[in-house]
Amino acid sequence: MRQLKITKSITNRESASLDKYLQEIGRKDLITVDEEVELAQKIKQGDQAALDKLVSANLRFVVSVAKQYQNQGLSLPDLIDEGNLGLIKAAQKFDETRGFKFISYAVWWIRQSILQALAEQSRIVRLPLNQVGSLNKIGKALQRFEQENERRPSPAELAEQLDVPVEKIADTMKVSGRHVSVDAPFVDGEDNSLLDVLPNEDSPMADSSLTQESLSKEVNRALEQLNPRERDILKMFFGIGCQEMTLEEIGAKFDLTRERVRQIKEKAIRRLKGQKSKLLKSYLG
Repeated sequence: MRQLKITKSITNRESASLDKYLQEIGRKDLITVDEEVELAQKIKQGDQAALDKLVSANLRFVVSVAKQYQNQGLSLPDLIDEGNLGLIKAAQKFDETRGFKFISYAVWWIRQSILQALAEQSRIVRLPLNQVGSLNKIGKALQRFEQENERRPSPAELAEQLDVPVEKIADTMKVSGRHVSVDAPFVDGEDNSLLDVLPNEDSPMADSSLTQESLSKEVNRALEQLNPRERDILKMFFGIGCQEMTLEEIGAKFDLTRERVRQIKEKAIRRLKGQKSKLLKSYLG
C-alpha cells in the first residue's frame, strides 16, 4: 500500500472538506507501544516511511487538541495544520527509551505549535506575547524535567531550573486560565500538567476522550496486576475513573483505619513500580 506522506500540504483541505479529512484519519489504525518504539528507532535512522506511519496514527489526537483553541483567531483547519506540524516535530524528537507513550510526549509539541501560530497570526489571543513566551518556556522546562526524571516537577523545581522566582511560575499558571490535563481522568487537582495552557473556555472538550482512552487503557492494564482491594484503593486515592478520595474517606468505605489504607496504597505502588509500567510510575512518583 502506498504510504501516506505527512507534510503540511496534506492537511490543506481547500480541495477536500474537513469532514472528509476527519473520516480519513479516523480510519487510521492506532499502533501499539511496541510499534511506537520500533518506529522511533527507525526514524532516528532517517526512515521517512516510519515517520509517516507514526504521525498518521496520531493525527486524530491533533484534532482533539485543536478544537480546544477554536474562536481565538484561526479556523479549525488552520489549527489542525499547525498542530500537525507540532506532531511531526514530536515524532522527529521522540526518545522511545524514556518509557513514555508517544502521544503523552507529543501533545506539548502540538500545543506549542498552535500557540505559536495564534501568537503570530492572530490578534485574538488572551495573553500578551511576552506571557505566551513565558508559558512556552515553562512548558519546555516541564517536558524536559519529565523526560529526565519520569515524574512531574514541583513549581519550586521549575523555578530553580529556570532561575526565576517561584511566584512567577505560579502567576504564569494563573493567567493561563483553566488547565485541562492529558492525565485528567487519573489525577485531578492543581498539580495538573502545564502542557495544557490557554484552552478556549467557551468550547467543549470535544474528542478529548481519544487521548484519555489511549492512556486509560495502559493504566487499567497495569492495575490488573493488583488484587481487587489494592486496585480499588489506588483508583480512589488517585481519582482513576472516579473522584479523588482521602485516606480517611477510603478507610470509611472499607472499614479500615487511615494507617491501614496508607499501608495498602504504598504496597500497591511498590508492586507497580517493580513492574514495567513506566507510564504509571511517571505520575506515582
